[in-house]
Amino acid sequence: MQRQLALEVIVTLSETAAAMLRRHTNIVAQAIPQMLAMMVDLEEDEDWANADELEDDDFDSNAVAGESALDRMACGLGGKLVLPMIKEHIMQMLQNPDWKYRHAGLMALSAIGEGCHQQMEGILNEIVNFVLLFLQDPHPRVRYAACNAIGQMATDFAPGFQKKFHEKVIAALLQTMEDQDNQRVQAHAAAALINFTEDCPKALLIPYLDNLVKHLHSTMVIKLQELIQKGTKLVLEQVVTSIASVADTAEEKFVPYYDLFMTSLKHIVENAVQKELRLLRGKTIECISLIGLAVGKEKFMQDASDVMQLLLKTQTDFSDLEDDDPQISYMISAWARMCKILGKEFQQYLPVVMGPLMKTASIKPEVALLDTQDMENMSDDDGWEFVNLGDQQSFGIKTAGLEEKATACQMLVCYAKELKEGFVEYTEQVVKLMVPLLKFYFHDDILLISSTLFFVGLNRFISLITKRVRVAAAESMPLLLECARVRGPEYLTQMWHFMCDALIKAIGTEPDSDVLSEIMHSFAKCIEVMGDGCLNNEHFEELGGILKGKLEEHFKNQELRQVKRQDEDYDEQVEESLQDEDDSDVYILTKVSDILHSIFSSYKEKVLPWFERLLPLIVNLICPQRPWPDRQWGLCIFDDIVEHCSPSSFKYAEYFLRPMLQSVCDNSPEVRQAAAYGVGVMAQFGGDNYRPFCTGMCSLVQHCFICNLYFYLNSNNPVVLGPNNSNLPRIFSIIADGEIHEAIKHEDPCTKRLANVVRQVQVNAFSCVKGDASELLSEV
Repeated sequence: MQRQLALEVIVTLSETAAAMLRRHTNIVAQAIPQMLAMMVDLEEDEDWANADELEDDDFDSNAVAGESALDRMACGLGGKLVLPMIKEHIMQMLQNPDWKYRHAGLMALSAIGEGCHQQMEGILNEIVNFVLLFLQDPHPRVRYAACNAIGQMATDFAPGFQKKFHEKVIAALLQTMEDQDNQRVQAHAAAALINFTEDCPKALLIPYLDNLVKHLHSTMVIKLQELIQKGTKLVLEQVVTSIASVADTAEEKFVPYYDLFMTSLKHIVENAVQKELRLLRGKTIECISLIGLAVGKEKFMQDASDVMQLLLKTQTDFSDLEDDDPQISYMISAWARMCKILGKEFQQYLPVVMGPLMKTASIKPEVALLDTQDMENMSDDDGWEFVNLGDQQSFGIKTAGLEEKATACQMLVCYAKELKEGFVEYTEQVVKLMVPLLKFYFHDDILLISSTLFFVGLNRFISLITKRVRVAAAESMPLLLECARVRGPEYLTQMWHFMCDALIKAIGTEPDSDVLSEIMHSFAKCIEVMGDGCLNNEHFEELGGILKGKLEEHFKNQELRQVKRQDEDYDEQVEESLQDEDDSDVYILTKVSDILHSIFSSYKEKVLPWFERLLPLIVNLICPQRPWPDRQWGLCIFDDIVEHCSPSSFKYAEYFLRPMLQSVCDNSPEVRQAAAYGVGVMAQFGGDNYRPFCTGMCSLVQHCFICNLYFYLNSNNPVVLGPNNSNLPRIFSIIADGEIHEAIKHEDPCTKRLANVVRQVQVNAFSCVKGDASELLSEV
């Protein structure tokens, strides 16, 4: 334990003070061999190869702790530092006669893929060829680790991995799946195949469909017999998921193979009712629904009735299922897929489906502080995870049902989206569930406990699940309003009043940028649904303060990033991190623009006095020295003002006309597009005040467009030129139009370059015509 605690200190530094630690490479160079040594700490287990139950990872074991630490350090410090340090160690381990070292070396490759992504891409061909050799290793646990490495790389390097290595990887995994004497290896080869096919482009997979289906079907038949005779199910579980993954990627191309699998899959669902077969049954339900979605309603309808009856029978027994029963999440997702397949016809099943779904979506997390005696009295089956706090006390979090809760919330979103007014009977109870879930997150001190005492994996799990719930809650709001329209304006307004305050407060308090962007997007969509009058003065006051704060934070964050670029610890990895932060901030800026767009389009010029508190900040966005995304979105906001609030918008012309005029010829195409759109809406909606400016601007827009056209012509851009240069007549027409309207200035270098291009085309065309004529004359 002390060894792991010491390692945790270094790993935490790599995550929280990465730039500093990168300057002390000797510490990293000493830590990496220690992590690898811990990963070698494995026990011999004669029963391992054919164990039918997979035990959860033992987070207290050195092997798991070492692998987790290596993963986190690679992500924290980056591949530029880590890969050169670890590469030789891994190569030596892979050549060691002791299987434990080969196993650890392959697991290390799996662990560093995400953090060393950019550096490993350059040598990926060498790595893949080397790893594939270990699928023939004499020791089954090494073959297992090789499958793990292939599966992880298929995820980390997708879709490039699939494009480069599809032929050799598919063949190698299918061959490994024939290892009938080692079902753990068989199952993991199938798992790696799942990873591969999930991110494989459809066009790449189609040529392998016959071979894939042949192997998967033969393996399924063998494993079904083993299930009946021996009760073993591990490989069958993975094969069923592999079939689902292949069908999901192949889509309608899977139709010819549909009948080969469906009878057996329905047989499993109907007969695998024992408790130990719950996971197999759940995965088979998932497989059937994914195949149905892939092949489409017309083909699936021949079995739809049977499948629905099987699902309904399971649903009837839903109340008897334990919170952590794996069938729950599979059932919930399967119902949603059936909804997508059947469309409006699914509405008849809602009375059966909605009760258990609402129950699952309503699961509440539990936390507790327990002494050692109380903790021992709690069974592992209760779904509790414990962190030892010392002094014979433990902190417990009940995670059972949390993932199912997130899935259930996402499925409610799916029903509202697919069924629309057909879902209206349930909108009231769903909105009452979803609105409080906008604040569904564990308290910071709980996450702090789980992050400081080795439960980093648990912390990430909790954070991911709670984010999924909050995102689903946000997504549901505009969809529920759409569903409720059929009940009339009074009912719709009552529902909006119930959610409006919570949405605005969530915009102000949500700590995660990914969730925040979804809440802001949903709020904008809600305003578009509700229209003029949906916000009162208090709403505008609170919203204005929040948006002002977001814009001020945007500028402050940019200043802080510039300060960090002057820090002594600044390096390439820090710059990558700063770029990620900048991308996140810009995305929030786009959502500020979305909200303002929805308000301007709904309230028109009435909202301009409220907007003026934000005006200085928006003007700051379009200053010439700002980064191009700021200028792009600042111009987009003024575009909306001109489009929806004219002629009153002209009173702000002094702030945006000159920047918009200058931006028409900006180096950034995104800024040029925003400026050109602004010129268009001025001409269309601006009125008389804008007419003098539009005349000059239109000529400038055409001039800039023609100059850009030269760039694309000179680079032989295939999109601009079209197939077999078919766009050239239209291009020359545009150039001629520019000449007629004096958008092309003869003294401009761009004009001279364009003239040369035209002359060159004329010469080439004449040569072609002359050659064709000579050929015709020779035939006469």
